[in-house]
Amino acid sequence: MGPGDLRAFIRDVPDFPKPGIVFKDITPLLADAEALEAAIDALARAAGPLAPDLVIGAEARGFLLGPALAARLGAGFVPARKPNRLPAESISATFELEYASATLALHTDPPVAGRRVLVHDDLLATGGTAGALCELVGRLDGTVVGASFVIELAFLDGRARLAPVPVEALIAYGAEAE
Repeated sequence: MGPGDLRAFIRDVPDFPKPGIVFKDITPLLADAEALEAAIDALARAAGPLAPDLVIGAEARGFLLGPALAARLGAGFVPARKPNRLPAESISATFELEYASATLALHTDPPVAGRRVLVHDDLLATGGTAGALCELVGRLDGTVVGASFVIELAFLDGRARLAPVPVEALIAYGAEAE
C-alpha cells in the first residue's frame, strides 16, 4: 500500500471545528492495521536519511504516529504539550492556526541540545504548529533536520513557512498537489 492508497483512509468532516473548515480525519487510517503500518513505513523511509536523534510530536495528533515513527527510526520521542501540562521546567511558543491561536511547550531538560530533531505532526496547514516546534528546538540548541506529516494542505502554503527545513508529507491536498 503506497501513499496514494492512504488517501482512501482520510475522512472529510465538513464544518469542523467551525463552519467553512473541512477537517481531514485520520481516524480511519489509524483503525486499519495495514494502512497504519503503511503510513509508519512511508514516514520512516522518508525520514531515515535525515538520521534524527529525536522526534518531537505536537499534542495531540502528533502523539499518534510520532512515537511509532521514532521507534522505527531508532530515535527518542519528545512530546510537545499544551500549556501547564508539563511537570518540570519548560519553554513555550504561541502561534496562529487557520482558525485560532495556540501554545505548545517543551521541557527544558530532555537532551535536545546538540541533537538532530525531526518535527512530526499529522497535518501541515499554515505551518504554525510545526514552526513553533522548530522555534522551540532552536531555543533549546537542537537542530531541526526535517518535518514530517501524514497530510499537507498545500493550498495553505505551510511548507514555505518552514523553509529551509525539508518537509515530507504522505498525502497532499490542493490544486497543485492533486
